[in-house]
Amino acid sequence: MALRRNGVTDTRVLAAIERIPRELFVPHAFQDQAWEDTALPIDLGQTISQPLIVALMTQALEVNDRQKVLEVGTGSGYQAAILSRLCRRLYTIERLKPLLEEAEKRFQALRLHNITTRHGDGTRGWPSQAPFERILVTAAGGPDAPKDLTDQLAVGGVMVIPLGGDYREQRVVRYRRTETGLTREDLWPVRFVPLLSDPPAEPPSDLSGDPEPGTDPLAPSA
Repeated sequence: MALRRNGVTDTRVLAAIERIPRELFVPHAFQDQAWEDTALPIDLGQTISQPLIVALMTQALEVNDRQKVLEVGTGSGYQAAILSRLCRRLYTIERLKPLLEEAEKRFQALRLHNITTRHGDGTRGWPSQAPFERILVTAAGGPDAPKDLTDQLAVGGVMVIPLGGDYREQRVVRYRRTETGLTREDLWPVRFVPLLSDPPAEPPSDLSGDPEPGTDPLAPSA
């Protein structure tokens, strides 16, 4: 399996990906590419990340079935569907309402009943449901994670987020909250659409969830 060859070793993550039909989350025009390992465009200038990136970020999150998870950036709903198979309860926020409405229909069709959705500014998190044991952000923030999100991370919790002020220098970053604060670990280079706040900015049209061309997605942090 290509995912295994590229460093995805968590059997629960691999099983979740096998159980979720990616073709349900891909626009009709790209159905023939649904299971290719590539990012694909969806509506409103957003993308569905390539399966490898979804698998690697999910694995980096270290999620289990006792945890409450926050996802920022529902998008097509594909990443949320994967997470829902691995956690106790998933809360997912999307800034673009048409995307959220379509994702909700997919969750219903797949009978994913442990997902709670919200239309809003994901950079503010979901204070009424905090703290979260895990937080996954599926769009790129600036040089540092939004403070509202790190504040909502439980002690012992993990956050995975793409960061980088310049999209050419984005990296997936893993934060861990300890009793004394946050630790940061840079993982691998990527290119993601930007994290939208309120009001939303127009995302560049040439970005995706792909690793940077010519780079190893498993490269150690610099």
